[in-house]
Order: sequence, then C-alpha cells, then structure tokens
Amino acid sequence: MLLTLTLTRPPATDLGYLLHKHPERVQEFPLPFGAAHVFYPDATEERCTAALLLDVDPIGLIRRGVRFARLDHYVNDRPYVGSSFVSVALARVFNTALAGKCTPRPELPEEVLPLEARLAALPVAGGEEILRRLFEPLGYELDAVQHPLDERFPEWGASRYHTVHLRGSLRLRDLLTHLYVLIPVLDAQKHYWVGDDEVEKLLARGEGWLASHPDRELIVNRYLKYQRPLARAALEQLLVDEDPAPDAEAGAREAEEEAVEEPLRLNEQRLGAVVAALRASGAARVLDLGCGSGKLLRSLMAEPAFEQIVGVDISYAALERAKSRLRLEQLAPRQRDRVELFQTALTYRDRRLAGFDAAAVVEVIEHLDEPRLRGFERVVFGHAKPRTVVVTTPNREYNAKFEGLPAGRFRHRDHRFEWTRAEFEAWAGRVAADHAYRVRFLPVGPVDPELGAPTQMAVFEA
Repeated sequence: MLLTLTLTRPPATDLGYLLHKHPERVQEFPLPFGAAHVFYPDATEERCTAALLLDVDPIGLIRRGVRFARLDHYVNDRPYVGSSFVSVALARVFNTALAGKCTPRPELPEEVLPLEARLAALPVAGGEEILRRLFEPLGYELDAVQHPLDERFPEWGASRYHTVHLRGSLRLRDLLTHLYVLIPVLDAQKHYWVGDDEVEKLLARGEGWLASHPDRELIVNRYLKYQRPLARAALEQLLVDEDPAPDAEAGAREAEEEAVEEPLRLNEQRLGAVVAALRASGAARVLDLGCGSGKLLRSLMAEPAFEQIVGVDISYAALERAKSRLRLEQLAPRQRDRVELFQTALTYRDRRLAGFDAAAVVEVIEHLDEPRLRGFERVVFGHAKPRTVVVTTPNREYNAKFEGLPAGRFRHRDHRFEWTRAEFEAWAGRVAADHAYRVRFLPVGPVDPELGAPTQMAVFEA
C-alpha cells in the first residue's frame, strides 16, 4: 500500500523537517505485521513528495497470532490496500509529526501549508459519497477514481477500491490525524481487537475536529467496529468535551452584531432585499442555507409564491430555535407542509440540497475560513446548483460609520473576514466564472458616496 504526502510551498523540502525524515535517505521501519519504507520520489524547492510504502507480511502475521488459521487469513487484500495497518504505521513512523514537534524549526508545525495526500488503493465501504461526506467538511478538495474488479472483465463491474487524491491548506499534523482516523473508518474494519483503549485513542486523535464533524456518529461507529457500548461512551465524551454553552455564546455574539447595526434597522432591510430578489427570480422552491434561528424563513413564509421553503443549518440548537420561532407545530397542515428544516453542513455534498429554484445565503460566508469557503462554493454552486443564489455579506468599508464599533474590529467576533466591495466582487466574479453563473451586485441599506452600503448583495443567475 502506498501513501504519498506532498508540499507545494517553497521551500517544499520543509516537508523533510516536518516528517523528521531526510529527503536524501531511504529508511525502513520494522512493524509487528511487516515493514514500512519512507522515501522521497520528488524533492525540489517547488515540490516535495514523501512516500510511505507499507509491506504487510500476512503469513508471518498469522503464524505469530493464530494457531489454527483459515485460508482466508492468508489470502486477502490486506497487504495491498489502505487499512488500519496504515494507521498503525502512521503512528509509529510519523509519531513526531503527529505530535506537532519539530526541534530544528519549532514554528513549522503550526504553519498552514498547501498539502496533498494520495492513497492507492483505498477500500471504501459506501463509495465516493462516503469519501466526500468524511473529507469535504474538513476543507479538502477530493478526487477519487474507482477501480474495476478486473479490467479484463468489465462486465464484473466496479470494485470497492479507490485511488484517492486529497488537497487542502492545513497543518501537516492535522492531515496525518485525519488520515489516521478516517482510513480505517472508510475500510469499516480493523485488524485488531477493539476495546476501551480505542475510545481514548479516537478522542485524542479527534480532538478539535471530530465533535463538530456532521458525520461524527458514522465515524465513531465505524472506528469502533459498531460496538455500541464503546460508541455510546465515545459520543457521550465528545458531547461533554464540547463547549458547554456554544449556542448561548453564539446568541450573545449575534446580539452584539445586531446592536451595532440596529440604528440602521439593517437586518430588516437585508431580509427585505433578499426576499425581493428571490421573488423576482420566479422561484417556487427556496433554500435558506445557514438559516440560524429562522428570521428569513419567517419572511419567506409570508410570501405565497414560495411553495416549498427549506431551512438548513449545522447547529441542531439553531434549528430548534427556528422551529419555535416559526411555530410549526401550531400551523395549519397546508402551511406546515410548505416548510422543512434539516441539519447539514454547507461544506459537503448533500443530495437533499439539489433541485431547488433558488437559495439564500444571508450573512454566512464571512463565518467560513478559506478551506471551508472553497468547500461551500463546490457544494452550493457546483453540486446543488440552484438557478438563483442570493448572497449577502458585510461591507468592511462601511464599518467606519458604526459608532459602537472600534476601528479594525469585525461586526461579529466569529467572522473570519469582512470584505471590501472590491474583494467581494472579485470573489463572486471568480465563483460565477467557475460554475457558469452570471452575477450582479446590489447595495443594501443607506449608500455612502465613498464607503458604499453597509451590506453588499450578489445575485447569481445560471
């Protein structure tokens, strides 16, 4: 089995420091089930690739561990595919990199880098959809090639084996950690007994990302081989380890933003502008992506032209607040049937998002860091592809006019960025060009001759 890791930021040979493996040497590491070899097929200033070649000895493994072995213990795919053996090899061979340590360059492990990983071949229980569900919420771009059972007999159909290519901007230790956990999850089996220590291992490796992953239950169950007591213990611990009041804090931050904008009654103007754009598009089926507590949904419900209204958010608590705000349980059946709420992330493909006439993305994109913003673009404009997409975001230039906002501070503490008009138009123009949309821009709120409007809105039309 072959795993390659590639860095494309000069000097790319920094990868050797991060992995603690010199690019000019071939190294071999003994493992309980065979050996791992590390070498560099490419090591230049512009591009550096490290390869981990795993050599599994199935006969030796069985002879050491089983007194009476069946034939399928000897004849199987384990020596040739990515499996839990790879996770063990990663932990043994790249343990220093996984820990985020680099004595000669202590700042390097914290640097966000343009990294690639290629795995050949990876058994995937569930196909490409599962691959995307697991990796895309973490900000990766993913390409997968599914292999036939036998190229000589195409009528036999496709196998479960894929060659997978991942690209993303992140720390190397995060990439290694994701691979460590998710490779055996994709394979849906492990070569060793799973006990209580595996729960501790999963929680340690999943720190900082697993609790917020939209498919954390799938990951936990597969990683722990569907052992319910262990999976239940892991999920309970994940929930305990989460921020104890994330939704309360989110509500407080939202209130801060509203207090800044309240003198302009900007939220009302913003919702009115979005509803007007959606109405003008002629849409009957409308998505509210990142619906939060349901303010836009309530406005959409007042418009008879919208026959189906769907609100989605990654936060279950936000959806509960939206349900309460809209009083769905008290509506007449005909009205209630117009509205649906469901939980999903906007950074990985979900079939339920496809087939809509229009989508609204109101004050959402500024909460996404760059890798997740790229995932959002692919999901909304490349996969869901509504005919019309309406996006609003703050205009940073206008912040100077808000008396209660200190200079240089964003309107909301959770914003990853706030764009100028030129930056927003550049982003929207690129997205439109990449996905065959036209885009036009409209101001929302009072327009200052020099600073523009407080909210900027882009209307994408396919």
